[in-house]
Amino acid sequence: MILYLDASALVKRYVAEPGTPEVGEVIAGAEVVGTSTISRAETATALAKAVRVGTLVREAAVSALQVFRSEWMKLVRVQPTELLVARADSLAWELGLRGYDAVHLASALLWKEGMGQEVTLATFDRRLWEAAIQRGLRPFPDDLPGMLALWQGQVTS
Repeated sequence: MILYLDASALVKRYVAEPGTPEVGEVIAGAEVVGTSTISRAETATALAKAVRVGTLVREAAVSALQVFRSEWMKLVRVQPTELLVARADSLAWELGLRGYDAVHLASALLWKEGMGQEVTLATFDRRLWEAAIQRGLRPFPDDLPGMLALWQGQVTS
């Protein structure tokens, strides 16, 4: 499997939270794992925010950031070129995506087209997950709406 991680999925590799075990499993089963270079800043930002809002102690965040930075070069990194950003512009407009989500979708699509193989886009953002399906990417997790509902306590037995 060729796996593309957006920042919402990538951060789960480094912080224990809902979805962390699933992300670990999908990464372990992938032949190739990649992301956009913007994920580097997004992941650091997510860790800093977790400290600011009190969901992660500073020491844990620093440790997670160090591990992330040490593993960064092992990821295939899709570069945001002018052409890719122009495509993200169109995707953002057509699908109502936020800017970086559109860049992630454009990056995964470019990767799929360049490799000529199916790409799985891992995200925990519902709108990006739905856009991935609309554009012919395989989404991960398979049932994000169900997972989110379960985590939010909306599913009853």
